[in-house]
Amino acid sequence: MSLTALRDLYLEKLLQGQRQACGELVWQNMEARQEPEAVYHELLWPAMEQVERLFREDRINIAAEHMATRINRCLADQVQRCLQRRQANGKRIIITCADGESPELGAQMCADLFEAHGWQVYFVGGGVPHDELLALIGQLRPEILMVYGMSAGGVPQLRALIDLIREVGVNPSMNVMITGGVFNRAEELWMEINADLYAPDAQQALAVAEAAEPHVPSVKAPGTPKKRRRRRRPPLLAQYESGMLKSA
Repeated sequence: MSLTALRDLYLEKLLQGQRQACGELVWQNMEARQEPEAVYHELLWPAMEQVERLFREDRINIAAEHMATRINRCLADQVQRCLQRRQANGKRIIITCADGESPELGAQMCADLFEAHGWQVYFVGGGVPHDELLALIGQLRPEILMVYGMSAGGVPQLRALIDLIREVGVNPSMNVMITGGVFNRAEELWMEINADLYAPDAQQALAVAEAAEPHVPSVKAPGTPKKRRRRRRPPLLAQYESGMLKSA
């Protein structure tokens, strides 16, 4: 069976809620490839993205989306135990995400893969208040804060979080990496909110994170007066703040 045919069949069984059939397809693929990590990149992740897209386009209902996401997450939990572990690289990453089952699934798979690649992972999920996240960053001092699966409505709050992190300076060398969500559909939006790194999926996030240099804070020359002026919002960000792109 070709990879395309396998993905189509797996998605079909997911949307039908057929847990056993989905499990058999996953294990058959892993036995054939002998690469557990490939199951994430070639089957579980693409299926998650397809379910998200179908739900966003109102082509499946909440029941189908919930069944598919939960089956996918259950199988990700099982495959995670088979991942080959690399030697610890001494780097830390905090992973947070938007609220909801689907963003939690994507963030969890990112956490699984980063951990397998030697990172020390702290997966906090969604719904963490900014002040608590800031305190955790100061306590753990990670190389990267990853934010996964943000929706259009969460963009202004994410920009506020990044501004707060930079203003407080609790971990100046930390990079903020944005992955998935609305940023996969709005080109360069991640730069408009002053993030440091961007990757569309977990596989590319690993490559970007491992190649990243520490964040270098902007330094104001001594004696430079602080200017008070109205900040001009970049075009896309201004539309999200006004609600014009809330459904994107």
